[in-house]
Amino acid sequence: MDSDLHGGTRIAVLIDADNTSPKYAEALLEEVAKYGSPTIKRAYGDFSSQQLSGWTRELNARAIRPMHQIAFTTGKNSTDSALIIDAMDLLHAGNVEAFAIVSSDSDFTSLALRLRESGRKVYGLGRKNTPSSLQNACDRFIALEVLMTDAQEEAADEKVLDRKGGDRASEEKSAQESPSLNLQSALTKAVNATADDEGWATVSQIGNHLNRTHASFDPRNFGHGKLTALVQAQPYLETRGEANTLELRLKSPRKAAAAKKATSRRRAPAKSQGADATVEAPSEAPVETPVETPVEKPATPKVTVTTRTRAAKKTTAPQD
Repeated sequence: MDSDLHGGTRIAVLIDADNTSPKYAEALLEEVAKYGSPTIKRAYGDFSSQQLSGWTRELNARAIRPMHQIAFTTGKNSTDSALIIDAMDLLHAGNVEAFAIVSSDSDFTSLALRLRESGRKVYGLGRKNTPSSLQNACDRFIALEVLMTDAQEEAADEKVLDRKGGDRASEEKSAQESPSLNLQSALTKAVNATADDEGWATVSQIGNHLNRTHASFDPRNFGHGKLTALVQAQPYLETRGEANTLELRLKSPRKAAAAKKATSRRRAPAKSQGADATVEAPSEAPVETPVETPVEKPATPKVTVTTRTRAAKKTTAPQD
């Protein structure tokens, strides 16, 4: 969130009711209020249609001005055209400093780019499967599903209010199949881009960089309410300091490898000594055995000699 957008900034909230569920009305207005004052609130659609009947109560309760647009031709949507025309009128009137475009339709990509070229902040609010072209065209993009979780509202199945035919359906299908933001890659690049000579970067620097490079980035998409909690939960990041002055840097894989190698070296001598002791033990036994064997062998010849002596005495006795 940019600090210069508190309170005084006037924001025009333009809602594509054909493409947005009314259950998000309260939550999205609360989100927009974080960035400034929503002085203009308009919802565009064919409110005579049964599909938009749920918006009637929300329009009255949230002081949202209905901009009724009749669908003159099947397969064509006049809502988009009316919203774009009003946005350009508001731009040239100079009544607002920022725009909040509430839609998941990539047809508003060119509008978002045009408003930013004129020096206006553009906030996009749509479903998570909103095409990346619209998400990246905004200064910041917020997923509506995340707002429902933060507002602690009851989960409900969203009915897709699609009135543009197969083109939008196929576009949203491809968006669903596209890979989501790689958090580790995004944080690593942000740290490398903002770190000082020692590799440390502040959380505010990381947040500002991510908002510039990834308009759809939101810590709540990754299960954390604040960026501080998100970075502290990453095993590949090292942090220091308190919440307001928290700094982080990448953990060096070289240091981890060196520490592991040093540990293995310290254990190596103990293992080699044990192996030597095992080898020496059996080598002493064979040395003692040959020494004892020669001592016993001379005993046999002595017995033989004694026997021969007695025999000699017996033979000489008769001669006497």
